[in-house]
Amino acid sequence: MGTPVDQLVDLLDLEQIELNIFRGRSPEEALQRTFGGQVAGQALVAAGRTVDGDRPVHSLHAYFLRPGVPGVPIVYQVDRIRDGRSFTTRRVLGIQQGRSIFALTADFHRPEQGGIEHQDAMPQVPGPEELPSALDEVGSRLGEMPPFISRRQPFDIRYVDRLRWNKEELAGVQPRSGVWLRTNGELPDDPLIHVCALTYASDMTLLDAVRVPVEPLWGERNFDMASLDHAMWFHRPFRADDWLLYQQESPIAHGARGLARGEIFDRSGRLVVSVVQEGLFRPLTAR
Repeated sequence: MGTPVDQLVDLLDLEQIELNIFRGRSPEEALQRTFGGQVAGQALVAAGRTVDGDRPVHSLHAYFLRPGVPGVPIVYQVDRIRDGRSFTTRRVLGIQQGRSIFALTADFHRPEQGGIEHQDAMPQVPGPEELPSALDEVGSRLGEMPPFISRRQPFDIRYVDRLRWNKEELAGVQPRSGVWLRTNGELPDDPLIHVCALTYASDMTLLDAVRVPVEPLWGERNFDMASLDHAMWFHRPFRADDWLLYQQESPIAHGARGLARGEIFDRSGRLVVSVVQEGLFRPLTAR
């Protein structure tokens, strides 16, 4: 079986079944839908396999059209929209059981020098060495781990702020959340693997920022949650097996939808990735 990181790399290693058609494995899970980060990461692999290696991805925009079925393979069809002098554009459709479940557009850019340089400063937060891993913290509190924890095992995730476990502790909490993360082992040197691994991880905690003022992040949930869309901008090269700080906030939640955005910094303070996602939040009592 290998380590969880080996399994992640294997999950992202798609089978090519035609020139622009790839097939990805979808793990069996005791959950009602396939993890969105898995589908986004695999779709980006499919797009990247059709682009020259000297053009790294600089952005992706995706929609989750239907919930995927765990355990059923997903076929990714790549449309080669554009191959320009500096930019390459790919559109990917994820198909499962004859239905489109995911749509992604990814753009790739040949690196070049620009005349404008600025970025947000990295927040001053405790370093990852000062914080417990989320799995240790949650395991010591809950004992039995939630079924979706298998998705997080390839990553060491550490919450910057202490986890809250009851309604009383949520008083005055702002819609913000931050984590340090990295893979639980070394990845191959292929830059596409690092980008796709982080794409996988970026969907794990981003919507925490929407939920954190109203319910504990771990334990029994009061909302049925689903990712609606996902967008990422890759500003600089990085390694997903080095520590990255993922700062997340939610500017608005309304009408059963919540918007979250995040900035990902490396240890040196460079802003390497920006992320935006909207999620659906329906009270379980509304079912």
